[in-house]
Amino acid sequence: MKMIVGLGNPGSVYENTYHNLGFIAVTRLADKYDIRLDKAKFNAFYGQGNINGEKVLVVKPLTFMNLSGQAVKAFADYYKILPQDIIVFCDDIDIPKGTSRYRQKGSAGTHNGLKNIIYCLDSQDFKRIRIGAGNDKTMDLKDYVLSKIDDESMSAISPAIDEGIAKLLELF
Repeated sequence: MKMIVGLGNPGSVYENTYHNLGFIAVTRLADKYDIRLDKAKFNAFYGQGNINGEKVLVVKPLTFMNLSGQAVKAFADYYKILPQDIIVFCDDIDIPKGTSRYRQKGSAGTHNGLKNIIYCLDSQDFKRIRIGAGNDKTMDLKDYVLSKIDDESMSAISPAIDEGIAKLLELF
């Protein structure tokens, strides 16, 4: 079994913000494969299904971004999922808007959600797909990542989400 995690913040105030690109990506993936994210456990919404014959668990932690590792660790322990079988989708302000990057493992960079997952799993050996949010240097960083994505920006970001999902499918 593989666990696919989308990082974001819960609640309607955070919907369609740059920091919720992980939530947006896994919701799109779940819709594509008819995986309903309607169960709740370990402070997360989740669903189970199959992608290309592989059993998957799709998870959206509700712990807020900086504590995402708590939910990831709880699911990993309960379902006995190794770090190398975890794939995390998240935003990344350090790569250009409309791009995506895949990493097999490594550091968290500047991303606090990834830092917490590394801390809770005590491992950097999980895969991550980062969706470029860009960085509006005229705004405070916190204000930027929590700002709503306008239609023009979503049009630029949407192909990067699809590219990230395509990369994920190569892993199966």
